[in-house]
Amino acid sequence: MTPPIRTCLGCRGRVAKSELIRLAWNNTTSAVVADGSQVMPGRGCYVHPGCADQVARRKLLGRALRRPVDGEQAAAVLAALAASATQAPA
Repeated sequence: MTPPIRTCLGCRGRVAKSELIRLAWNNTTSAVVADGSQVMPGRGCYVHPGCADQVARRKLLGRALRRPVDGEQAAAVLAALAASATQAPA
């Protein structure tokens, strides 16, 4: 059985879902959050940690989540993802 395939929002590469981080809209905080368990309800998008800068630069989260997204808050989440990518062992 093949694993589920998802597309990275930044590089548009198609890879296994387990290799990507899911970002979702949290209704209680009205903010974008990293969904580590990948089970939050609602619309989500998938990003390689290394592609976070590209997603922030191109302002893709609002369109992907179909919501108005606060640019500063989204940039903070994406910056945390980019930082975790640089600290991860190769």
